[in-house]
Amino acid sequence: MTVRLGTNPIGWSNDDLRELGAATSLETCLAEACLAGFTGIELGHKFPRDAAVLGPVLQRHGLALVSGWYSANLLQRDTATELTAMRPHMALLRTLGCTVLILAETSNAIHGDRLAPLSDRPILTDAAWTLFAGRLTALASAAADEGLSVAYHHHMGTIVQTEAEIDRLMETSGPALRLLLDTGHAVFAGADPVALARRHRGRIAHVHCKDVREPVLDAARRADMSFLDAVVAGVFTVPGDGMVDFTAVLRELAGYSGWLVVEAEQDPAKAHPLTYASLGFNNLMRLAQQAGLL
Repeated sequence: MTVRLGTNPIGWSNDDLRELGAATSLETCLAEACLAGFTGIELGHKFPRDAAVLGPVLQRHGLALVSGWYSANLLQRDTATELTAMRPHMALLRTLGCTVLILAETSNAIHGDRLAPLSDRPILTDAAWTLFAGRLTALASAAADEGLSVAYHHHMGTIVQTEAEIDRLMETSGPALRLLLDTGHAVFAGADPVALARRHRGRIAHVHCKDVREPVLDAARRADMSFLDAVVAGVFTVPGDGMVDFTAVLRELAGYSGWLVVEAEQDPAKAHPLTYASLGFNNLMRLAQQAGLL
């Protein structure tokens, strides 16, 4: 097996809109992730941040820790300050066997503001791009020296959202910085995930597999919804349940040996977590096999 299939707890309990799945326990999430077939899971806000506590909890459910999101503030503080702030997160990931750290710049992001339409999202000036790319490259280099690849997560409502911005990030940053390819965020932003996978395959260190419901996407764009309103409306779903051509995306990832993670945030009151986790696992397993990744 060249890749492993993991999931993210956001289908059970949402990190950005915590009222979604607020009553769902971590135990339920982990048990159902395992039942669906996954062998790994990313961090969520209900996870203990002590490796000595979290490790046995995951082991009890037969799950490895895949990685975890880190919110960077490199537009507001220098690399050394950011590295100091990131060290506890790095230590947790390394202790539990992770090799990838998921990072996105969020100091001026609007994805967590339900009142902010996506048209209000931040755009960097040329000077800010130069500052940001330099600090980010230095941070990724420091993390690599300590055994972790920083995989940058392009994301709706942030400074790296569009296809052009993803390309610019890869062009202006050094090779120590890797890329997290998120199929759902790419399509939502109007980008082509197949083309992104083809152009940046050599730097892709992590893959988030989410699908997009085209009618909801169209409505979200027409109404200029906030990111969270679009999520609640059901813009995202699991692989094979929407408009993303996963067969084409995965075929561009020949030789990839990391995790494929089903990360499809939905309202769990509308999209039963175990039902969709199982659907996502089965579809992604089939698609990955067809692409020759399994």
